[in-house]
Amino acid sequence: MSGDELRDLYQDVIIDHGKRPRNFRKLEDATCTAEGFNPLCGDQLRIYLKLADGVIEDIGFQGVGCAISQASASLMTLAVKGQKPEEALALFARVHTLLTEGPNGRVTPGELGKLAVLSGVWEFPVRVKCATLAWHTLRSALEGSARQVTTE
Repeated sequence: MSGDELRDLYQDVIIDHGKRPRNFRKLEDATCTAEGFNPLCGDQLRIYLKLADGVIEDIGFQGVGCAISQASASLMTLAVKGQKPEEALALFARVHTLLTEGPNGRVTPGELGKLAVLSGVWEFPVRVKCATLAWHTLRSALEGSARQVTTE
């Protein structure tokens, strides 16, 4: 697959998750929640987590935002469900590095599975905050912070 074909595939996946986000719902039995806001783009979301037996048993989110914000939140929920909180935070660190530094040898798209579709975002610095908002909000929920997460 050529670079252009791969880029087109990644864009298609982001558009799909942006239009039809997975796990877009409120969890009535959430054990922790957090809110996030990106004033630059207007993205707002709330993450709902149900922690049980030391793992993220269920996760959902609600909110409004651009396609990248919604897609990132959707992909994140799929990636962290069933993980231990420390595994989810380690994944956040790798995704954040990829989004802010690009493929640099320390983190490559290949090691992130389906999250690799976010790899092109680093080329557009103004959009990085859109893609990282859900992840910062997840970290806040896991840490039990009551403060709203903001990208500014």
